[in-house]
Amino acid sequence: MKIGLLGAGRIGSLHASSLSADRRVEAIIVADVDRARAEALAVRHGAAVAEPDDLFDRVDAVVIASSTDTHVPYLLQAADRGIPAFCEKPIALDLPATVEAMEATERAGIPVQVGFQRRFDPEHVAARSLVDSGAVGDLYLVHSMTHDPEPPPRDYIPRSGGFHKDTLVHDIDAVRYVTGREVVEVYADGAALVDPVFAEFGDHDVAVVTLRLEGGIPAVLTATRRQPLGYDVRMTVYGSKDTLGVGYGPGLPIHRLADGTVPEDAYPSFVERFADAYRDEMTAFVDLVEGRRTTPCSIRDAYEVLRVAEACDRSYAEHRPVAVGEVS
Repeated sequence: MKIGLLGAGRIGSLHASSLSADRRVEAIIVADVDRARAEALAVRHGAAVAEPDDLFDRVDAVVIASSTDTHVPYLLQAADRGIPAFCEKPIALDLPATVEAMEATERAGIPVQVGFQRRFDPEHVAARSLVDSGAVGDLYLVHSMTHDPEPPPRDYIPRSGGFHKDTLVHDIDAVRYVTGREVVEVYADGAALVDPVFAEFGDHDVAVVTLRLEGGIPAVLTATRRQPLGYDVRMTVYGSKDTLGVGYGPGLPIHRLADGTVPEDAYPSFVERFADAYRDEMTAFVDLVEGRRTTPCSIRDAYEVLRVAEACDRSYAEHRPVAVGEVS
C-alpha cells in the first residue's frame, strides 16, 4: 500500500520511521508546507515528495501529523477521496470543528484513528487488561500524571489551546481507556509557576484536575511544564484487589530518598518514553487500512476527550465543579 504522510516535523519523522519498517507499506509520500523539510525526511526513508493538496489522489491512506489547524481540512479531503486516515491529536481545538470532521468521515464511511499513543503503551495496555478482567477488583481511585521536562517555546503557547487541551487530554483519554468509564464531572485548578509568560496568555503551567467517573470513582490528574529530572508520565490504579503502577520503571525521573539515587537514564522526552507505543500505533493503523481491525481510537473518542478538556477550561476559569453534560 501507499501511505501519504502530511507533516515532516518531529511526530511526522517518528511515523515515517515506523511506516518504513513495515513491509506492507510499499511507498511513503511525504508532504509539508515546508517542502525542504519534506524532502529531507523523504531522503532519509527513500520516500517520494508531493504538495499537500496533491497527495490525496496518489495514496491508499493518509497519516496527518501536521499543525492542528490543518487537521480538519485534511480529514475532509480524506473523506472526499474515501481513504482511511490517521490523525494526531487534537482533531481541532473546538467542538464544532471536531464534529464537522467526525460527521464527514462517518458519512464517507472511512476508518479514522486518532493519535492517543498511550493506548499502545505496553503498561497502559496491561493495566486496561487487568481492570477488564476483574483482577483489580472494584476501582477506588486513579492518578495519572504528565510532567514535561521543559516548557514549550513562547510562540507555541497562544496556539496550543491551553494546558488542558494540549497536555492533559492524554491523561483524560488514558483514564477513559484504562477504566472503561466516562468522565461525568471535573474540577480544575492550577497556577503559572514555571514561567510567568503562561499567565500573559491566560494559561497556566502547573495543573491539578479532579475527575468524577461513572460510578462515582474519583481520578486525579496532575501536570507541570517543567520536571527538572526528565519526562515523567505515570498512572496508579487503586482497587479492592490490587494496585497497579504504570511508568514506574528505570526511566522514572525521581530522586529516590530511600537510597539517595537520582536516575542517570531518565526519559529525556516523550519520544523515548513512548517509542514502542508510537511504533505499535502505526502498525495498528496499517492493520486498519487492510481491514484487519476496527479503529482503536475514533474521532468520537477524541470528541469526548475534548468535551472533558472544555469542562476543565470552564472549571478553571469559574472556580467551580463543572458537569461534562454542560459542554456540548
